[in-house]
Amino acid sequence: MTSQAVGRSPAGAITVLLVEDDAPTRWRLHDALAAAPEFEVVTAATLAEARAALVAAAPQVLLSDLQLPDGHGSELIRETRQRYPKTEIMVISILGDEESVISAIMVGATGYLLKDAFPTDIAATVRDLVAGHSPISASIARFIVRRTQGQPASAPAPALNTARLTPREIDILWGIAKGFSYADIAEHLGLSRQTVPGHIKNIYRKLEVNTRGEAVFEALQQGLIRL
Repeated sequence: MTSQAVGRSPAGAITVLLVEDDAPTRWRLHDALAAAPEFEVVTAATLAEARAALVAAAPQVLLSDLQLPDGHGSELIRETRQRYPKTEIMVISILGDEESVISAIMVGATGYLLKDAFPTDIAATVRDLVAGHSPISASIARFIVRRTQGQPASAPAPALNTARLTPREIDILWGIAKGFSYADIAEHLGLSRQTVPGHIKNIYRKLEVNTRGEAVFEALQQGLIRL
């Protein structure tokens, strides 16, 4: 991790925490951002280094990969969103699968760029993020559009709990959405650790999904849970 402090330094600078384990990519992104006078950039190569930087101060922008040597970037996104609600968060990842995208967005990412579709000017993209936009790679945007097509903006809200989930299953689904482990969910709800996978299997069957990300997306669409 660089020795620079995370925060507003120098006066008026946009502080950026860049979390990327691949050194050439990290250097390239750092140099592209640091070349712009308004950015103050700190880099981290691991989840542990990123957490240490966050303890120092709140960055205005978090740019994070998802696949890190000591954990998953979604953990960092969730922790940052909870601790620093005003921090803008963008994923920069090679992962473009449905579960990765939905999970990252659900825990707090407001932008999602694929590494094979980097913008020519990453500094301009971060400026857009700070200005309140949500930079998203074209293929990710198309995916999100496909997931939401078929329900015009004027259409009535979906009926609640069309999947007929039980109150217990909704509680478990909320735990999934928050990123809790099976053990955490079991302890919170007073359940046996062994019974949680069975409940989750029933949730997947009723919602007609196959992954955590899909389950959370469908639950939010139906209004079953709120994050």
